[in-house]
Amino acid sequence: MVVMVIIGITIGLVSFNAIPSSRQNLQAEAARIALLLQLARDEAIVRNRLVAFEADSQQYRFLVRSETRWDPVDDDELLREREFKSAPVQLVLDPAGSGAGEKLRITFGREPVDRPFVLTLASGDDKVAIRADGIGHFVVE
Repeated sequence: MVVMVIIGITIGLVSFNAIPSSRQNLQAEAARIALLLQLARDEAIVRNRLVAFEADSQQYRFLVRSETRWDPVDDDELLREREFKSAPVQLVLDPAGSGAGEKLRITFGREPVDRPFVLTLASGDDKVAIRADGIGHFVVE
């Protein structure tokens, strides 16, 4: 009988931990975006061209500035367009950045110092923030 209770508790704990919560999914998405933002910032500096992160409630992508327009990054597996796993996601940028209509946009320039910002992702009652210090550090809170 004791063995059955121990097995039941163990199975319960394993199944509880195996199913990630919506908060954990949002946290993982924010960690991925933080790494991609750091990569985009580095690309802008190394390649000496503007790189932008653009997102709406369903998806996000990266753009590069050509002579006359913004072009989506299609040929890079890391900076390709992605859908949010916890869509729809509410995005808030502080201080507010530029955007085209309902899309949020963060632009990285050629200089090693950018303007600090906090990008907050919210899905339901869960919120996660990505804090950028302007010199290349991105922290998920």
